[in-house]
Amino acid sequence: MRILLIRHGDPDYEHDTLTEKGHREAKLLSDMAEHLNLGECFMSPLGRAQHTAAYSLKKTGKTAQVLDWLREFPAVTDLNGSKELQSAYPDTKKNGELFKQRIVWDMVPSYLSSHPEYWTVNGWQNSEAARCGDMVSVYDNLIRNLDQFLAEHGYVREENHYHVVKESTDTVTFFCHFGVICAILSHLWNVSPFILWHSFALAPTSVTEIVTEERERGIASFRGLRIGDISHLYAGGEAPSFACRFCENYSNLEQRH
Repeated sequence: MRILLIRHGDPDYEHDTLTEKGHREAKLLSDMAEHLNLGECFMSPLGRAQHTAAYSLKKTGKTAQVLDWLREFPAVTDLNGSKELQSAYPDTKKNGELFKQRIVWDMVPSYLSSHPEYWTVNGWQNSEAARCGDMVSVYDNLIRNLDQFLAEHGYVREENHYHVVKESTDTVTFFCHFGVICAILSHLWNVSPFILWHSFALAPTSVTEIVTEERERGIASFRGLRIGDISHLYAGGEAPSFACRFCENYSNLEQRH
């Protein structure tokens, strides 16, 4: 089985759509769509993912089913009951006297690196960020839906691998978002999602390709053939978007801090 995970184009988050650059990126992606062999397509219910998918679907004559669990990973954490987390998210804005909720993975690296519970496959679920938010329930809902989807395609989760009920060489394509892509990969690879959220910066319209390997009869694992591929942007002379990255040098105030 083969899975393509495609992030949406350069986003206009305020209006849940694409910027002009994002539309150019999605068009360049569609120029490569036939070569990608998209197979059966699925997409997030959010506009920026659907607008990205539209170019490739039109080019290939395909349709895509909307899966609600492919929406951007929506977990948040509440800093108001935890002084520790207030240092983990130091730039959090307030609404009156109270801190606004934060996207759970958006903590500063110094906090993450000094709290090893976030690094392990089980430890992050007992972390302070998990205690103060809905991260665990959101993650559990995602992987429950993912495993149901894979079971319908012949791969049934058993502990930390997949039992092959029916072999498949099918391709499925998910048009979705950075956060949920990392969460999906963390489950397939049995690692903490925080490792991927903080180690990858999957550029808009990037393609991540995962395939099953069956080195033992009846047992499948998932392996990455390419992670965050943006060769279609280079081929079209389009620079990759900075979205999802933070400043390369702190003194560069034009880049996101």
